[in-house]
Amino acid sequence: MLPNHPVSTGPENGRNPPDSAADALQRRVGLRSAVLFNMLEMIGVGPFITLPLVILAAGFQLSLWAWMLGAAIAIADGLVWAELGAAFPRAGGSYAFLREIYGPDRAGNWLSFLYVWQVGFTAPLSIASGCIGLTGFLAVFWPGLERTPLPAFPGIHFAQFAATGACLLVTVLLYRNIRSVARMAWVLFAGVIAALAGVIVSGFAQSAARGGWHIPAASSLSASLGSLGGLAQATLLATYCYWGYYNICFLAAEVRRPERTIPRAILLSVIFVGALYVLMNLAVLPSLGGAAGRAASSAFPHGQLVADIARSAFGRWAGFTIAALIVWTAFASVFSLQLGYSRVPYAAARDGNYFGYLAAVHPRHGIPHRSLVVLGLAGAFFCFFSLTQVITLLVITRILLQFLLQQIGVVYLRLRRPDLPRPFRMPLFPLPPLFAMAGFGFLLVYRSHALKELAVAAGIAASGTLVYLLRARRLGQWPFAGSRTAG
Repeated sequence: MLPNHPVSTGPENGRNPPDSAADALQRRVGLRSAVLFNMLEMIGVGPFITLPLVILAAGFQLSLWAWMLGAAIAIADGLVWAELGAAFPRAGGSYAFLREIYGPDRAGNWLSFLYVWQVGFTAPLSIASGCIGLTGFLAVFWPGLERTPLPAFPGIHFAQFAATGACLLVTVLLYRNIRSVARMAWVLFAGVIAALAGVIVSGFAQSAARGGWHIPAASSLSASLGSLGGLAQATLLATYCYWGYYNICFLAAEVRRPERTIPRAILLSVIFVGALYVLMNLAVLPSLGGAAGRAASSAFPHGQLVADIARSAFGRWAGFTIAALIVWTAFASVFSLQLGYSRVPYAAARDGNYFGYLAAVHPRHGIPHRSLVVLGLAGAFFCFFSLTQVITLLVITRILLQFLLQQIGVVYLRLRRPDLPRPFRMPLFPLPPLFAMAGFGFLLVYRSHALKELAVAAGIAASGTLVYLLRARRLGQWPFAGSRTAG
């Protein structure tokens, strides 16, 4: 562990503290690259595999509303991230926010540790889920991916090795300075836009060939059609696809003019991606009449669901092209995801609030290389696990241990520190955080099996709290700091 020392919060304008560890990360990321990093994480494999699942949950009539409601929640929560990111532009994002809001020598020390603790579970699972989703579309070209190479271990498949290889390749590509990473990200982004455009054009072309755009009739599979529970589950899936609009906050110590760049990047990325998602949903909706049923009856939703649309519209090679572009898109999303989250353990370790080994910065590339490698290896390890219901567990855990704490915190911070310089002040305060809390509360409550998933999140919180208390008692941190000082 690093020595337990008080952390300087820097000047009151919210800029990074002038210590050597913080200065090692240079501010080289501009607005265009900031929007790019956000959109790369947002547009991953999620929207392509969740399209039929959203329809299955909410029905055809309400599926479009689920995407729009998800966008509204993302904008409201994005304003919270924008205000906090502009006020505290430091590496680690939520880690820095929670620590400053609730006090680095008070409960903020516990909540920021708890956040990093849950990231240790959710970040590698997010990376692994993207890599496994990538192999699902790769199966269009290599149908044998689902076979097992070792009959003695029937739970191991070729697809898991392919997912692991993708995760390790991303780690290798990110092991370079941030300027090189930004140039690489632009190349990946070109494929992302091509994949979305291809799905949208194919969907509208097939609708035109079938006599025009229309909403398919409701099927018996849409049992939850018209219900709040179905809409909540569909919105949860859509919300997962929007997440990533805050990615630039984790890289805030490397952003130029963060007080302006971060709020603009968050809002622009949500607007751009929201428009693309709604347009894609409108394009493919008429063609997904039976897709919801196939997704429900399959243990793994393959890329054929969207590749079939392109194949039907433009021929066999169009289907292969779309599948290849979606593999590219999934890889780009994992690239951005691992880039952002690698800064979280580094920031906590730099503050002496996590394993000190992860606080190192590469002397030549200027990146937190140890944190990056550890996260990549953990993601590769989780590629061999079953990720059933992983989307739901990820969303629930992060809502409880990250998003709600920030939404409550931004209101609390306005009351506790009204004179704190805020380069960006959200409009219509406090309506955005209240709307975001209401939206996330809707996702938490109005779903089947909600208590089971809440119990998993509570277990992560309880275990992290126990580890923190044991560590805090040994180091004399909050809530034991007073008794140790007296002694």
